[in-house]
Amino acid sequence: MHYLLFYDYVADVLTRRDPFRPAHLDLARGFSADRKLKLAGAYTDPIDGAVFVFTSREAAEEFVSRDPYVANGLVTGHRIREWNVVIGS
Repeated sequence: MHYLLFYDYVADVLTRRDPFRPAHLDLARGFSADRKLKLAGAYTDPIDGAVFVFTSREAAEEFVSRDPYVANGLVTGHRIREWNVVIGS
């Protein structure tokens, strides 16, 4: 089973994220290295959110609790959904 984390970003995320982006990406890389995060990336045109694929709900919740984007108000909302993968791994 996988868990999708959806982020909604503030409208001006591109102008506000630079001070927090290195720590945000380091956090994601750490979760990936620990095999808790499989995929992650922002939407394009417009960049108004992001999607992450985690291996457990607990990992997704921990990520949100530690993410500098959340702590510094760049994320206006998030949702975690269980995802039943039918094709692929």
